[in-house]
Amino acid sequence: MGDNSQQFSRAKGVIPGGVNSPVRAFRSVGGTPRFLVGARGPYVTDVEGREYVDLVCSWGPALLGHAHPSVVKAVQDAATRGLSFGASTPAETELAELVRERTTIDGTRLFDRIRMVSTGTEATMTAIRLARGATGRDVIVKFAGHYHGHSDGLLADAGSGVATLGLPGSAGVPAEVAGLTLVLPYNDLDAVRAAFLAHPGRIAGVITEAAGANAGVLAPERGFNRALAALAGENGALIIVDEVLTGFRVGPAGWWGLEASRVVPDGAGWTPDLVTFGKVIGGGMPLAAVAGRAEVMDLLAPLGPVYQAGTLSGNPVAVAAGIATLRAADAAVYERVDAAADTVASALTAELSAAGVSHVLSRAGSLFSVAFRDAPVRDYDDARAQEGWRYGPFFSSMLEQGVNLPPSVFEAWFLSAAHDSAALDRILSALPAAARAAAAAEAPQG
Repeated sequence: MGDNSQQFSRAKGVIPGGVNSPVRAFRSVGGTPRFLVGARGPYVTDVEGREYVDLVCSWGPALLGHAHPSVVKAVQDAATRGLSFGASTPAETELAELVRERTTIDGTRLFDRIRMVSTGTEATMTAIRLARGATGRDVIVKFAGHYHGHSDGLLADAGSGVATLGLPGSAGVPAEVAGLTLVLPYNDLDAVRAAFLAHPGRIAGVITEAAGANAGVLAPERGFNRALAALAGENGALIIVDEVLTGFRVGPAGWWGLEASRVVPDGAGWTPDLVTFGKVIGGGMPLAAVAGRAEVMDLLAPLGPVYQAGTLSGNPVAVAAGIATLRAADAAVYERVDAAADTVASALTAELSAAGVSHVLSRAGSLFSVAFRDAPVRDYDDARAQEGWRYGPFFSSMLEQGVNLPPSVFEAWFLSAAHDSAALDRILSALPAAARAAAAAEAPQG
């Protein structure tokens, strides 16, 4: 199969940039992307046969660890019955009921109805269309640094891969479409109030990540989500909560579940009009969903006038992976993930401090990220105002020592229930040299 460099050269001959998702190109950290051929538990293996402790976890889905036996068996069993039918299956209803059951807290349901799709982008795109269809309005409010997929209109100040590439948005998005999106600073309720005053009767919905995780981790301030939902409701707009990344990752019922069960203070007492899921809900397979109140969701075809469809929506193999993952993700799993995150986060900040590197660690449940600055990160401007050039040498040092980190300072770090003491020891052993590499990094000229 050749080495990583040979694989990258070959890929660039047939795939734009040699990758099928931009952050994989290592543009912000330098070096050659690793081409992976296997994964098991907390480890991934590249084409050269080298094993790495993985802190990407497929960007979230590998909550249980890679290739968990019960998930693999469920996928194998489903595949033997057929890969795709283009028709409804009992398993879709089983997954829908399971998700609704997990997101019912103290008798309060997060949603009534759920529609399955294949990607998070499809889920958020459908949620936006529903908000516009339900209200008869066109304008959408989003927050700078929040990423909701790559559909037109949602790529303005989108964070994550867009921030990594230094792009303000995307070519190919008509100005008329972008003009229907208002981008506000995160954690700023006064900015939201001002937007409603400036655009009376025009705002269809406000979309927000349940807890920001695409400009580094940016948790909402206490009570922010609840107040945001109230503001939207008072002004006749819908609140859309994006849990594509946090859903079933930071807790059994996602970030909303942490707020509803009062793990996160001042967050209980509200439910979104619409919520989107992805990543963990599919157990590593292409599956996502949009869910919400019955009167909004029933506007979807075939019941209502808002059209959405997908040949592979509710794919039986993906649904099987999702069911197996959620059934295995019990309280003990989340305890192990939280404990592993605590261990790595504590060691990370200790080693950076010992090396004299200015930094702050931002957390939202088990998700965390590092920003190379002195002051806390509250919004996207704060996330960008850091010595991000220190991350490349830090990342490269960890990679050379056999630890696979997210290849961008704007991404969250992910742990899994499979990260045992041996895997954690390898991470902790690599941190001192990486911290020194960050300390020795020099700012780019010009």
